[in-house]
Amino acid sequence: MSAARAAAAHRAPDAAGDDAVVIAPMRRRHLRGVLAIEQRTNHRPWSLGLFLGELRMPTSRCYVVALDGHRVVGFSGLMLTGDGGHVTNIAVHPDRHREGIGARLMLVTMRQAIRRGLQAVTLEVRASNVAAQSLYRRFGFAPGGIRRNYYADVGEDGIVMWAHDVDGEEYAARLDQLERSLRVPLRTEGVFL
Repeated sequence: MSAARAAAAHRAPDAAGDDAVVIAPMRRRHLRGVLAIEQRTNHRPWSLGLFLGELRMPTSRCYVVALDGHRVVGFSGLMLTGDGGHVTNIAVHPDRHREGIGARLMLVTMRQAIRRGLQAVTLEVRASNVAAQSLYRRFGFAPGGIRRNYYADVGEDGIVMWAHDVDGEEYAARLDQLERSLRVPLRTEGVFL
């Protein structure tokens, strides 16, 4: 990697280029970048076939990507089940951590949950992943249980977290406050909020 590319990959969170990140619907053309991130961030990465299957269910799934130009730097997914939802995955390229990309992905994901009429959203997170747990708490998620050895490949428990009443005014105000607190403005393309 050239020195210029290494510097760009590790730039400070408030660097001018960070406002170039746009959250957009995930498309087939994004899957090469999604899979590259998935390989680096997940001990049991999802396959191309699994992502393709998810994209074929737009009425019950919502997947978005964080793009820096044409490069995928993060993604998240939401599965809809009746009036509840499940965050299936959220990942940011390791070279782009601490830039607020995860928060922007969660903001769009949770607004999509509201737009689709969900009342509660759940997710699982590794017990050791305190950074992710902190992010989820900001979005109103609270621990609701433990799935023993849920991440069996690494021998780790999963914490089940829930955000309830996401369809209420109080939660909408929480999301508005979170958006105002972002270091750089939220930019979306093709995502209805």
